[in-house]
This record gives sequence, structure tokens and C-alpha cells, in this order.
Amino acid sequence: MDGMTDNQPMVAISEDFMGAFAAIPRAQQKKVQEFVGKFRADPFSAAINYEKFRQARDPNFRSVRVDQDYRAIVLKPETGNVYVLLWVDKHDDAYEWARRHRCDIHPQTGSLQLLQTRVVAGDTEAAKTENEADVATVSSGEPLFAELRDRELLRLGVPTEHLKLVRTVHDEEGLEALETELPRESFEALYMLAAGESLQQVEQDFAATQTAEVDTEDFAAALQQPHSQQRFVVVEDDAALRAILEAPLEKWRVFLHPSQRRLVEWDTNGPVRVLGGAGTGKTVVAMHRARWLVKHVLEGADKSKKVLFTTFTANLATDIRENLKKICIPEELERIEVTHIDQWVTRFLRRNEYPKRIVYGNSPEFKTCWELALDQRPAEQNLPDSFYREEWERVIQPQRVGNRTGYFRARRTGRGVALSRQQRAAIWPVFNELRIAMQQRGLSSVEAAIQDAAELIKQGRGGALPYNAIVVDEAQDMGPHMMGLIRQIVPHGKNDLFILGDGHQRIYRRRYALSHCGIEVRGRSRKLRINYRTTEETRRFAVALLEGTAVDDLDGGDDNSKGYCSLMRGTPPEVVGFNSFDQEVDWVAQRIRELQRQGIADSDICVVARTNDGVLRYQRALEAKGVIVCPLSRKHADRRDQDGLRLATMHRVKGLEFRHVFIVDVNDGVIPLRYAVESTQDETERRATQASERALLHVAATRAVNGLYVTHTSSPSPFLSVIS
Repeated sequence: MDGMTDNQPMVAISEDFMGAFAAIPRAQQKKVQEFVGKFRADPFSAAINYEKFRQARDPNFRSVRVDQDYRAIVLKPETGNVYVLLWVDKHDDAYEWARRHRCDIHPQTGSLQLLQTRVVAGDTEAAKTENEADVATVSSGEPLFAELRDRELLRLGVPTEHLKLVRTVHDEEGLEALETELPRESFEALYMLAAGESLQQVEQDFAATQTAEVDTEDFAAALQQPHSQQRFVVVEDDAALRAILEAPLEKWRVFLHPSQRRLVEWDTNGPVRVLGGAGTGKTVVAMHRARWLVKHVLEGADKSKKVLFTTFTANLATDIRENLKKICIPEELERIEVTHIDQWVTRFLRRNEYPKRIVYGNSPEFKTCWELALDQRPAEQNLPDSFYREEWERVIQPQRVGNRTGYFRARRTGRGVALSRQQRAAIWPVFNELRIAMQQRGLSSVEAAIQDAAELIKQGRGGALPYNAIVVDEAQDMGPHMMGLIRQIVPHGKNDLFILGDGHQRIYRRRYALSHCGIEVRGRSRKLRINYRTTEETRRFAVALLEGTAVDDLDGGDDNSKGYCSLMRGTPPEVVGFNSFDQEVDWVAQRIRELQRQGIADSDICVVARTNDGVLRYQRALEAKGVIVCPLSRKHADRRDQDGLRLATMHRVKGLEFRHVFIVDVNDGVIPLRYAVESTQDETERRATQASERALLHVAATRAVNGLYVTHTSSPSPFLSVIS
């Protein structure tokens, strides 16, 4: 380990210790913080009295006094200078925890494993009887892992003593019964196999890469193994310790799954694409990747060089910027520029004295130009107004069509209305008038501005850019022109582009292929499969909402949910219908109060509606019932210290998570939003809008960690019909 000599102690903290620390009263937390600080500074101190106790399952466990009532459980091997804080609790509860756990180094993987047992050490007959009972319970039927050899199970981290027990498992229910007794890495690997994933893929994602002979007494080496780092962190300095204890529940700041860590630390010769369903930790990987790039790719480079971290929406960029502060020191943050892509384009063009003013499609200026353009409609074509807008957005702008001849040649793939050459000639004056009207007023659409920025960089007229690498999160919502620009911003080279996305969560209807944007990811694509956020019941509900929707892999292929699963179990989502809005609000308010009585913080509860008007309506109704609410702003990150349960639109809640989520007003005409679907007469466009609306509901559902509640009045959304 860097900066540590052989004589210096190695102090580590387990994920379980952090969870236990977060659960004790705040008054005791301060005492624990003081103890841990002293412990890290000098674990040899005479003031720290390591006590052996007969109840301990592991002979290396010691009890350490925190105060009169609380004890910490420490792993203190007889050899080596390793000290691992495992648990903290009241005296009797801490001893009971130690009675049920032990730490071993796996003889094949070399990782440090925390194992839970059911019997007291030395109770051999009881252990034998209980294990035999377990085998009898799960041994009926065809064994689930009959085709796996012992060495393959060991490579997946299964402890030697559990091999026989694992071989008797015949279904997922039997496997779940062993979850508390198996190490996390082996349970995850077996669960993926049970879900139908191939052994080759599971070994790629989960198997240990240890090749040297394992010393099962070398705890220092074991703590450096990737699977160990999923559950244990070596504390290098006081600043790191403070960061851990200030937010112990935000374990994503410290612990990464080995499959995630491999992506973070992947030294590649070009762009990387990472796919993964909701809750698989893509944004966590993206943030850690940005930090890794600063520490390894920018190391030794000019101090002006930076990593650009970009995403599609402003609120996501805001949330990411705030979360990066939790894992980066100030010097690292200075070299990571976080911005959403439209904002980057605006700043870049302003620096280069762009002569036009950028306007969005819903701005008054654009609407004026559009009305002038529609005056040129040929009556004989009998095409609806929506057709012209869609043609402008889907064909004219993306291909930068500048004249009638160019329109004759333009590709119209995916458009639902076929046009002859004669028809194109007849309707071209509409688009030509729009171009002229915008030019006369010095206006540019966002799409045209993005293309202009890319052209400036390509021609070398945009000035020197400070970026050595770019991280792109939520890439499925970027359009082809945006990805083409991103390809221009950073030079081709090692570790240049790190792109994360999920077609299942596409809510802005911008399908494209990376290869068509000059981004080649063949051989450098990976997929995250384990959902760490939601329960399996919620995940299944959310996936069912997308039934019948074609999903792409961001590079011209198809994507699916094979292998995508959650290891957490819980209660199924509640879908409840009411006769009126008042009844719905009464029920929601009542459930919120029940959660509050259970100790759930307001900041861990979110009410989600489809539109801003919907959010305002429920805000007023809940406030009238005495519920304190805190609407989430599009421009500011959610501050968990603010009072009130959260209220947000489906768009705003993207990228966030809450223990309990209420999705309200899931009615026909609201989801999918009627005016969005009926704004076009083109069936292809309608299907695309329907898919986006399904994705929105899917995204909202996957924000829930423990409880999901879906309510409607009168006629429910047709999307709910797929839920059995």
C-alpha cells in the first residue's frame, strides 16, 4: 500500500461497521467517532484494551470498550499489523453479533470474507445437526448447480465448507435461504447463474483473478483484493476517516463491486461503452471514473488539463456535481468540469463570438418564425402541422439540409409518411422560410448550434480545449449531433471517452448509433447487471412496464434485460385506485404519516407526478392536510437537511433515489400524456412518444429503494394493464 511501511499498522473499516454506526443514537455516534479517530491514530495505544471473549466465533475477534454501554468488535489477527473495525453496538448486542460471525481468507480467491454462522464455536454436534437439517430442507428436486465443478464454485468465492450445501440447492428460493450464510460475492455469482446467466459471463463479472498461492494468514494482502474492497476499506488518513463517518449510509462513496471497480480502473486504448439497467450504479461508476482519470490520466499533465463530465439535463449535472464533492478532494474537483451539454455549447460558442442567439423550440422567437413558415404550406398536400415540425426535427436539422436539392437526397429513415420527389419539392418552401426567418433575426436552434460548435472544433477554429478525457452519463438521451460534438471535443486516444447509458431509460426519443458518430466501441463494451437500489419485486414491476418496447444498445444493436436482477427482496409495489382526487390524497397522506411514525425521514420519501402542474396540485393538497413538503428544483441539488417530504416531476426525479416513492395520478390521459401523444397524426411518432412515456414511468418506479406506491383515480393508465 502506498505510503505504508511494513511496521505501520493497517487499519480498515467494514461496511457492516458503517451500517451499525449509522444506526446508533447520535449522542453515541460522537463517542464512536472519537474512539475510531484515536484507534486509527494508534491501535497499539495502551488506552485501547483488546479483550478476548468466549462467545466469539472467531479467535481473532476482540472486544474494545467505546464507553460504559457500547463495544466495538475488532478483527486483530495474531500475526501482522492489521486491525479491522467490524461492528459497534451495545455491549450484549455486540457480543451476540460476534457470536454469529467470523472472518476468513478464502483459499482460492484470497479475499477477506465475513461469514455469518448460526451456532456458537465449539458446538460441533449442534452445527452438524443444523447443517444436516439445512441440507434436508433444500435437497428436494434437481440440484441447481449440479453441472458446476468444485473448482468453479471455489473460483466464485464459495467457502470450502459450503460446497456440499450449495450443491443441494434446487431453486432460487433455496438459494435465497442461504444468503446470510454465503459471502456476498459468491451469493451474487450464484444468483446470476440461477437467473440464467452463462458461467462464462458470471466468471467475467464475479470470479477472482488471484493466480498466486494464497496465504490464508496474510490479512494485509487479503484487504487489497477487489472482492475484499467491496466490503472493507483501508483508512489511509484522518481526512478519509472523517469522510466515511460523516455520511456512513452513502456507502457508494467507498465500496464498489469488483465489476464496477474494473470499469473505473480500466486502462483502455479508446472509447468505452457501459450499459446497465436502473440501479446498477452507472452514475457511481461514472463519478469514480472521473476521479480515477484525474489521478492517473492527468497525473503529470499540465494543471490546466481537465476531465469533462457531461450529461443531458441541468438537474442531473447539478446532482452529480454535488455528489462528486463527497468522493473528491478539492484539488481533484478543480480538474473535473461538470456541465450539461447544452450549457457547454452555449459557453463555447459565446467564447468564440458566435453571431447567433440560441433558442429552443418552445421559445416565443422560434414560434414566430414557425408561424411564418407554416404560411408556406401547400394546401394540396393535406399534411397536418405536426408533420412539418417532425420533418424539421427528424430530417432537416440532423442532416443540415440547406436547399431543395439536399432535401431530395435526405434520408427519411423512421418517418411514418412516405414522400415522393414531387411532394418534397412542394413542401420545401416551409423549411426554407423557417431558415430565412431565423437567419434574419440572428437565431439558431440548439441542434444547429451544436453542429456549428462541432464544425468549429473540427476546423481548428474553436481554440485549444483543456480536456484529455470525457465522461458521458445518461448517454441514451443524447442525440447523434451531441455525440458527434463530444467526439470532436477530446482527441482520439487512450481513455478518451467513457460513455454510460441505458436504452430502457430513454425519455427524450433520441435513438442513435455510436459508430455513426465516429465513436468505435467494439471490444470495449461492458454491462452492469445487478440492481443495488430496488427490491427484486420493484425491479420486476418496472421492467414489466416496458413490455413490448424495443430497446437498443446505443450502437445499432438490441438490448434486453437478461441477467438484470436485484438481490434484495421486499414487498410488491402497491397499485391502488380511488374514485376521486380527494380520496387519493387522503390515502397518500395517511401512508406518509405511517412511514413517519416508523422513523422514516421526510427526505427519504418522494411524491412523483407527471407534470409541473401535477406537482403543484399535490403540493397544495398535501399542505392542506398538514404535510410539510419540499418541491425539488430543476436547478438545485436535493439537500437532505431540508425539511419536508420531496415532490418532483418524473423528469426531475431521474438520477435520484428514495426509500419510499409515491407515483400519483397514474391515470389514462396523464400517463401517457394525452396532448403529447395526440400532437401528431404520424403513427411512427405516436409509437415513439408512447415508448418515451413508458420509459418515464419505468424511471420513476426505479427510484424506490424499499417501498413503491402507485395511485390513480377513475381510469388507470393503460401501461398498468401489463402488471398482473
